[in-house]
Parts: sequence; structure tokens; C-alpha cells
Amino acid sequence: MEKYIQEQPRDFLAVATPGAGKTTFALTLASWLLHHHVVQQVTVVAPTEHLKKQWAEAAARIGIKLDPEYSAGPLGKDYQGVAVTYAGVGVRPMLHRNRVEQRKTLVILDEIHHAGDSKSWGEACLEAFEPATRRLALTGTPFRSDTNPIPFVTYEEDNAGIRRSAADYTYGYGNALADHVVRPVIFLSYSGNMRWRTKAGDEIAARLGEPMTKDAVSQAWRTALDPRGEWMPSVLRAADQRLTEVRKAIPDAGALVIASDQDSARAYAKLIREITGSRATLVLSDDTGASKRIDDFSESNDRWMVAVRMVSEGVDVPRLAVGVYATTISTPLFFAQAVGRFVRSRRRGETASVFLPTIPDLLTFANEMEVERDHALDKPKKESEEDPYAESEKEMEEANKEQDEDTGEQDMLPFEALESDAVFDRVLYDGAEFGMQAHPGSEEEQDYLGIPGLLEPDQVQLLLQKRQARQIAHSRKKPDSEADLLELPAERRPVVSHKEMMELRKQLNTMVSAYVHQSGKPHGVIHTELRRVCGGPPSAEATAGQLRQRIAKVQEWATRMR
Repeated sequence: MEKYIQEQPRDFLAVATPGAGKTTFALTLASWLLHHHVVQQVTVVAPTEHLKKQWAEAAARIGIKLDPEYSAGPLGKDYQGVAVTYAGVGVRPMLHRNRVEQRKTLVILDEIHHAGDSKSWGEACLEAFEPATRRLALTGTPFRSDTNPIPFVTYEEDNAGIRRSAADYTYGYGNALADHVVRPVIFLSYSGNMRWRTKAGDEIAARLGEPMTKDAVSQAWRTALDPRGEWMPSVLRAADQRLTEVRKAIPDAGALVIASDQDSARAYAKLIREITGSRATLVLSDDTGASKRIDDFSESNDRWMVAVRMVSEGVDVPRLAVGVYATTISTPLFFAQAVGRFVRSRRRGETASVFLPTIPDLLTFANEMEVERDHALDKPKKESEEDPYAESEKEMEEANKEQDEDTGEQDMLPFEALESDAVFDRVLYDGAEFGMQAHPGSEEEQDYLGIPGLLEPDQVQLLLQKRQARQIAHSRKKPDSEADLLELPAERRPVVSHKEMMELRKQLNTMVSAYVHQSGKPHGVIHTELRRVCGGPPSAEATAGQLRQRIAKVQEWATRMR
């Protein structure tokens, strides 16, 4: 507020971590601008129907009346503005432009990264709000995996020549945690053995978290999330136990499962009923009925809600304290938005707990909760023909779908989950990892599930260290015949993180580039020769072991030539 009032800019981009209070800031500012006659009306643009209504309700509490049902024509005399969706602006940009031209307007663009979702939405926002007196852009996640420019956002070139979004004010998760505005998040990661059948009829078995190809990671992940296996019921039971513990300190605490599709969501709701004896609130799409179910759950004392995909961004239920990440979307944007559902603090000391599968990408995101990101307009240039950094744009589109229609894609994929089991793997907190693998229901697992729901951030760390020391001491007393799991502390286990895989690919590409100059052969020829000699798929899909083997082989060739 101080920075804004001092500078009085026409455009202002505030980047604040989910749960930090962007709505409160925006409406306080709107009230100030209206009171000082800088503007005469307010237009709020939100990503979803549910959020549009949420904005109108929040504005009413501080005396600003916004019409969330506005569609056309003159605005009722009782109202000081409207709340609309990006899709709504996309349909009728000129309607909104006329309103903005007639009276001095503050436009609040909530979660503005959505204005880059489709070319038409971005163009419509530019057309509609270009004449606005003031524009306030808000986002918790200003990064996208595509290069669609976001309207009214300033981009500045960095040292590498890549244009990145420049925020006027940034308030990251780390700042918010230090100020006790958000809850500390404890991530509980679960591994386990997966078995599935491929299109070719081959049966494959693998353990979550072990180095494997991109396709194998994807199929193992989907096997874990299959409601007919043992992984999901085990994790839901553990999450429900955690919820019971948290409710001792936060009596109205709720839990949310974020599912990939409607069929899975229904199956998870059924599992929750079997495990807990109580019904879960099921939110299947972003329609009026879903909006009411979210509101009812928010006001109730019910334990569980199951929602599909991007509904998570519209779920503003401050009592949510336990989450289960049961979707295969692996973009940093979606992960940050999903975790954002659990971090909104109501009183000091509340903790959030998120259960997730041991997938390298997810563990990387969990460990980088405090890293601030910007939206880059330019892609880094490829150093060679192989691009291990290529991001999946399809995943991003999936994450940003406004409606969670059941596309039937899951049925078409050449894959069949056969069986799965769950193993408690480790706890991630504040960039550090704690614990060793343990059976579901074991004393070791219960130790971590029983961490109190009210703790200061430094107490969480201390308690996790004590639990880990106790678990290690306990495991050492066991006879070898009983130690049937990989009982090593997390930092000593051979799980290769996404970051380490990137480093290995980068190292291989560097070695190949050096060998190109030495041998005179093209990159592609060397990569093909390495695959022929060492075996395995292309670099982007190779395991850590295969990449190390190829690095050693190139070094051997280079040494011989000298």
C-alpha cells in the first residue's frame, strides 16, 4: 500500500504467495482509490465463476458492492463495479471497454497468469482494459511454461538476453512464513512397489522414486494413483490419521484430495467413506452447484473434500490443513497453486500437511517452495539437438482447463495398472529431508503422522530431527531378518532428484560437445553411437545409471584420441 500510494502508478504487478492476502490488499487499495476519487468504479477479473463470487462477497465486507452476475447493459445504481471472468471478457471485450471509457475505472486482474492461457483472452484483456485509469495485476504464480505474453506486465531482459516478468512488489512464501502469514508445510512422501502392463503386453514392476525413464515414471505414478490398488487406500488412511491429530489443535481442520479426473475423484470419495465411515464432499466441476458445495464445506465441520484438477485454485477454504496430491500434473504452476490451498494461516502455529507420491519432480517443487520465479518470454537456446529441458506444454494446458470435463483420455492410454503398495518414504520440510522408509501402520510411520498440529516453524524442524534420530536408533536394534525395507536416512538413499538428472544430462551434452570438436563427428552421430554401445533410450528418457555410463564412455573415447 505504501509503495503504491507513494508512486501512484497506472499499472502495478503484485506477486504474493498463495494465502498471503492478495484479495485484502487489492480491496483495501480499491477502497482508498474510490475514497480519494482517483477512480469511480471497480472491475475485478477472476479465473473462475467461484472466485468471481468470492471477490464480490469479500468486497461487500468492506463496503464495496460488486455485481458478480453482470452480463450486459447499465449497472444497477447500488453497485460500484462488477466481478467477471477472463472467459467472460474474452466473449465481449467491447462491452467492458465501453464501461471503462465512460467512467474512471480500477481494473483488478486476479491471477493474471490466466490472461496468457489463450491468445484470445490476452487480446480481449488488452482491448477491454487499455483505457482503464488504473490496473492492478495480482498473482501467486507469475510463471508459465509457455511464452504467451501476459497483458499489462512489464518484461525486462536478464543477463542471458531472456525477457522476464518484472513485479512491482514481491512477497514470497519465505517472507510470509517469517511473518506468520502462512503455515509451514510438512510434505509426507510415499513410495512403494508398482506393477503395470504396457500396450505391448509386457508386465513392468518398479519402485516409486527409483531412477527410471520418463515414460516409466509416468506409468508408475498412474499405477500408484489407481484407486483399485493398495497405494491410494494406504495414503488416504495415513492422511486421515494425520487429520485426526491436527484436529486436536485445530478442531475444524479439513482435508482435500486433488484428483486427476472425475472417475478417480468418485472412487477416492468412496474409499474415504469406507475408511472413515463419513461422506466426502465431491466437487466435480466449476459450476454453480460446485460453488455451493465448496461454500457449504467451508462453513461446515466436515472432514474431507475431493476436487478435480484446477478447481483447486478456486477453493478458498482457510480450514483446509491436510492435502493429498493425487494428480499426475507436474508443472510448478499447478503444484504451487495446489499447495496454496493449505497454507492460509488463521492463527499462529498452525501447520499444513501435504501427502504426495515419491516423484522426483514433485520432491523438487516441495524442496523449492521458497524459490521465487518469474515468467520468461524467451526459451533458452538449445546447445545441441537434444533438449533435456523441454517442458510439456500439454500438461500446462491440462492444468489450466477451467472446466474439468471428463475427456476419457485415461481410457485411451496404452496402459493397465495391475497392483501397487505404499511405503512411508520421508518427510520434506523447509528444504530438508527427514526419516527412513517404513511400513504403513508401523510405529515409525505413526511417529511422523502424530506431529502436533500447532507448532512454530523452528519447533517443526526440531521435532522432525528427534523423530528421525529415534527411528534410526529403533531400526538399529532390529535383527537383520526384520529389516526388510531400505532402512537408510533419506540423504543416504540413492534417489536421484530431478535436479541431479538435469545436471547429468547437461554434463553428458557438455562432454559430447567437447568430443565433437575432437572427433569432427556431428552431435547426433555421437549420441547414437553412445546408445548403440551402452544401450538404453535417448538422453531425455535415460536413467541416471545409463547417463553416467555414457559420460564414462565419452571420456574413455576422448582420452584414447589424445
